[in-house]
Amino acid sequence: MKELLKKLRKIQLELRAPKNQKNTFGNYNYRSCEDILEAVKKILPEELSLYITDNLINLGDRYYVEAIVILTDGENKIKTKGYAREALTKKGMDESQITGASSSYARKYALNGMFLIDDNKDADTQDNSKAELTTLTNKVKNIKTLEELRKFYAKYSGKGKELDKAITDKSKELKETK
Repeated sequence: MKELLKKLRKIQLELRAPKNQKNTFGNYNYRSCEDILEAVKKILPEELSLYITDNLINLGDRYYVEAIVILTDGENKIKTKGYAREALTKKGMDESQITGASSSYARKYALNGMFLIDDNKDADTQDNSKAELTTLTNKVKNIKTLEELRKFYAKYSGKGKELDKAITDKSKELKETK
């Protein structure tokens, strides 16, 4: 086990997985699960194997994807886990795509745990940037119909208390003008 831990430490020190992906809506850079795997493959010693599996966990009416990353030398293994909850709906995605996106997200965080990749400053781990919330709140002000507001709500609800309040206030305003 001691040798496996030494090899893992070497990988952790050598691994370079920059945030080369760009989210143009939120205006931030990020790294995907695929980016991490591509970087790991370049430095993974031949005598080690890396495996990733998923399990679906049902809690109440929600499903969670549990991703398990295993690094092994054939005798010993090191395991980390990551979790992601499936969204009930996601605009433009069918159910299998929602599960796939959750799997990718859970795998990314399991890999982060294995290889000590710090994503604390990633936009997808924060409560959304102030600039994004301001932009969305301003968009609410320009909505003219309840139908338009319902579509906006379906897409952006839960992004932050400030935005939820703006949506609620706009709903009241539109109902009063009917």
